[in-house]
Amino acid sequence: MNTPLTTASGTPSGSPSGTVPAAVAGTPSGQSGTALPVLPRPSADEFDAVLQHGAYMALMQFGVIDATGDDAASFLHGQLTNDTQHLDAANARLAGYCSAKGRLLASFLTWRSGDTIRLLVSKDVQAAVQKRLSMFVLRAKAKLVDASGELAVIGLAGDVRKALSGVFDALPDGVHVKVDGAAGSLIRVPDAAERLRYLWIGPKAQVEAHLPLLGEKLKQVSPAVWDWLDIRAGEPRITQPVVEQFVPQMVNFDVLGAVNFRKGCYPGQEVVARSQYRGTIKRRTSLANVAGELDTVKAGAELFQSDDPGQPCGMVVNAAAARDGGVDLLVEIKLAALESGSVHLGAADGPALRFLALPYGLPTEV
Repeated sequence: MNTPLTTASGTPSGSPSGTVPAAVAGTPSGQSGTALPVLPRPSADEFDAVLQHGAYMALMQFGVIDATGDDAASFLHGQLTNDTQHLDAANARLAGYCSAKGRLLASFLTWRSGDTIRLLVSKDVQAAVQKRLSMFVLRAKAKLVDASGELAVIGLAGDVRKALSGVFDALPDGVHVKVDGAAGSLIRVPDAAERLRYLWIGPKAQVEAHLPLLGEKLKQVSPAVWDWLDIRAGEPRITQPVVEQFVPQMVNFDVLGAVNFRKGCYPGQEVVARSQYRGTIKRRTSLANVAGELDTVKAGAELFQSDDPGQPCGMVVNAAAARDGGVDLLVEIKLAALESGSVHLGAADGPALRFLALPYGLPTEV
């Protein structure tokens, strides 16, 4: 029997692997909102459901901002790292939102829904980012609203195409291709663990109406599995603990297509462009595994190199319970440290990181 849907608002009405814990307290300086809950480690059966058959997840860790109005596209074009002015109805795009110093305040998946531009964002930074963006609307005919309460965000992974064909007339045939239907939008996102992945975002009532049929074909699993799949896809997500820590290239956003270097100005654009064209990219994001659990292995934790224990050489960007034990990580790290010595979590004598291959290549830095 399937557990009830968790909406994008983050209010669970039931979840796999027990009740989702209440959000923990504490927010970084300059941020408002509630930190994301630490989800329990998924069971082996939940990982296997994705890898062997196919599964769906109600993604309570995301929120949705709707940008509406005649100037919505041009306004966001002047604020985000990617092109929203020419965003068409058939595609989605990754984008970042930077401070004036070029440091990421948030990361988004952006797409059009009719005349609305939607921004999928980590729930814990949504309120602060929406407030900040709204401050710069000024005379533009644009309005930003929290659409999380009206929408459901569902992630699907594995052999899910047959199940989805009962909801959508057509399926996206490429990464970041989008199709629309009566039940909302379906976006294909990068594969992870060699499995297909899709995001389904639609009105809560329409999504819930389709879930019984979907649940007959696919197992519902913890949203923590999606966090693991995002990490395995090498796709960083900006959450509260790492706000204003990274220039986009440090988290591979240039490689992932989240930065358009030909578009006009946006906050931090000069810093981002200078990093790209002056050969100053000396830090990148890598995939790794470390022993431990999420109560001790967290985003924002510093990394140390055994050959230079006095200063940190990197930081954990995202962390998720790994299928084969321990915690899988996306870590931002000095390239020199990555090449020259063992890297440890928290201190030079802390748990050692085991680095894994990203599913995409990085440019050779000079």
